[in-house]
Amino acid sequence: MKNKILLSLLFLPFFYHAQDSKGSCSSVKKHTNSQLKSNTFTIAQIAQTELYDVHYYFLDLNMTNTTTTLSGSGEIHAVAREDLDTALVEFFQSFVISSIEVDGNPVTYSRQNSALKIPVNKLQGENFVIHVNYSGTPPTAATNPLGGGGMTNQSSPSWGNQVTWSLSEPFAAYEWFPVKQSLKDKADSCAVWITVPSNCKAGSNGLLEQVVDLGNGTHRFEWKHRHPIDYYLISVAVAKYVEYNVTANPAGSGPVLIQNFIYDNPATLPNFQDDIDETVDFMELFADLFGPYPFADEKYGHCMAPISGGMEHQTMTTQGFFNPTLTCHELAHQWFGDHATCSSWADIWVNEGFASYSEYIMLENLYPGDELQDMLDRHDDIMSQSGGSVWVEDSLSEGAIFSGRLVYNKGAAIVHTLRFLINNDSVFYDALKAYQVLYADSVASGIEVVDVFENESGLDLTNFLEEWYFGEGYPTYSVRWNNVGSDLLLEINQTTSKPSVTPLFTNDLELRFDRTGVADTTIRFQITGSQNQFIIPNAANYVNITKIDPDNWICNKSAGIVKDLNFTAGIEEIADKSRISVYPNPSNGPITIEMTTSGDYNLVLMDAKGSVITSKEFNGITALDLKTQAQGTYILQVISKTSGEKFSRLIKR
Repeated sequence: MKNKILLSLLFLPFFYHAQDSKGSCSSVKKHTNSQLKSNTFTIAQIAQTELYDVHYYFLDLNMTNTTTTLSGSGEIHAVAREDLDTALVEFFQSFVISSIEVDGNPVTYSRQNSALKIPVNKLQGENFVIHVNYSGTPPTAATNPLGGGGMTNQSSPSWGNQVTWSLSEPFAAYEWFPVKQSLKDKADSCAVWITVPSNCKAGSNGLLEQVVDLGNGTHRFEWKHRHPIDYYLISVAVAKYVEYNVTANPAGSGPVLIQNFIYDNPATLPNFQDDIDETVDFMELFADLFGPYPFADEKYGHCMAPISGGMEHQTMTTQGFFNPTLTCHELAHQWFGDHATCSSWADIWVNEGFASYSEYIMLENLYPGDELQDMLDRHDDIMSQSGGSVWVEDSLSEGAIFSGRLVYNKGAAIVHTLRFLINNDSVFYDALKAYQVLYADSVASGIEVVDVFENESGLDLTNFLEEWYFGEGYPTYSVRWNNVGSDLLLEINQTTSKPSVTPLFTNDLELRFDRTGVADTTIRFQITGSQNQFIIPNAANYVNITKIDPDNWICNKSAGIVKDLNFTAGIEEIADKSRISVYPNPSNGPITIEMTTSGDYNLVLMDAKGSVITSKEFNGITALDLKTQAQGTYILQVISKTSGEKFSRLIKR
């Protein structure tokens, strides 16, 4: 069994060259200016959409599995935030609109590109319903200069099934229904009715309330979702499906239906059944760690579609295939991304970083050992380039929003580092649960998420935000050390891959030591500068340093570990041990601190975590009483008020 101990139990810092990278609140806040919503509307148009709040979407669509062409209607139920003459709605310009009604009455509207300007004539606080009857074919990349793809029809290259499905993230909902594309304005609920040929099924959000046989070779799937939902998480998928259901029993709720629409090929379900069944294990694990499944009163499920991964549509993910990491990633989004959502696309880490790290958590708990390679692979990908920020500066670029290297892999890696900094899994998971409570059915920025971790842990995570979230690159560490008498001298040096942006990473760092007669030992060091020197007293049995960051908590490279017999730099900074006496040590009660040189001194007694227990001034000799302290190791530091010399001792209680 490996011994893991905190740095402060064994060593005392005695010398460092530091660049102080402590960020201020204002320097963090500067990162909040970004485009929050549509990539087709101007800032002025976006401001117009903020004059009303959406409560409910109702879509009633006719669709098939052979084309994206559709017809039907879309309703927006909303309330005026102030006196409102017209409501601005986003909808792709190629659709034919046969009529628009407000509160059941036909209205004359104006249309310019994707902007629908609809007269509502409401006072502040008044509700209204916009009903749009339309038909047409959603755009493709060839017909939409911004990319297309809100609705796609394609045959599965593996199974041959033809599917029509939606994928609206981040800006494509307007390509298939009239919408307000604002992350911060979640609808309170939605309903999606899809009329399809009788040989097809149609999946969507929430509960399938009924399937109505319309008697003309079609039937209508009527879905109702009674939870707040962001616009891009509303979905449809139409194909020749078979339904396969399992039930999970997650903590904090009753049984949860997991409803799966699988290609109707005879071989498809048998091929994926075991993988689908694992969704039960994943949901029960995540409910234990993250809090109750947010939509337990409805369902979770999957609709198959020929995509290369998955899309976390609320309560019913669209997924191309099934394997443990993909399935658990999309499920984790129901907590991180759906229940609590990023407040801007610049902060997509709030969704993807935590869902990606959930893959690691799943492997750690259900496939123990596999998580090690998972994080190594992520680190290798991150360090394949020298720079790049998890925070998305260009939040109108889909390539930046969905960067696998930065948003997914570095996003997961910095959650791993955050867990390391907290250094207490109970606190880490309590913070995840607290986040789900504080931002339930709402949105959060990366700063607000880290605030939750600060509140739960008591740590100041400003540097973490500046260096790992807003910053760029990664550190490279080198170590040199030497035995001097019974002490071990140690120097940790750091360079960074993007020093013009992030010159220093101040996260803690662990080193692994070989010790004579005992198991190898991992010690945590606090990094405060580009060069940090430490002494580990009474370390005669420390014979080697074998690994930097042995448990791979930090995305970093190693420039080597060297034992340097000439390394004594800083030893002069340590005052002669004969200058201070502490006795008795160990002690269950009073101890005496006596200096051989008279003068004025400051004394600080700290616990193993570096928290100050008591401090005082004295002249030459003083006493402390340890009888009220818990058993353990304490750090005593005495500083000469005249010369600034520091004298440190470890005290055992």
